[in-house]
Amino acid sequence: MTVAVILAGLAPIMWSSGTGAEVMQRIAAPMIGGMITAPLLSMFVIPAAYYLIRRRPPSPARRGGDAG
Repeated sequence: MTVAVILAGLAPIMWSSGTGAEVMQRIAAPMIGGMITAPLLSMFVIPAAYYLIRRRPPSPARRGGDAG
């Protein structure tokens, strides 16, 4: 919800053509990119990485293998 509100606020800045619009567009463009990628990262990439790490079987050293 927060991302949607921020994107709605930045959209007019990206489409404006008045005085100073070029400078503001250079500021708004990376913010829009970050506001799109951050939720995608937290919803898909981080859980997938966690799943891949956790499904790996424990190594013999961690299982308490032969110490000698």
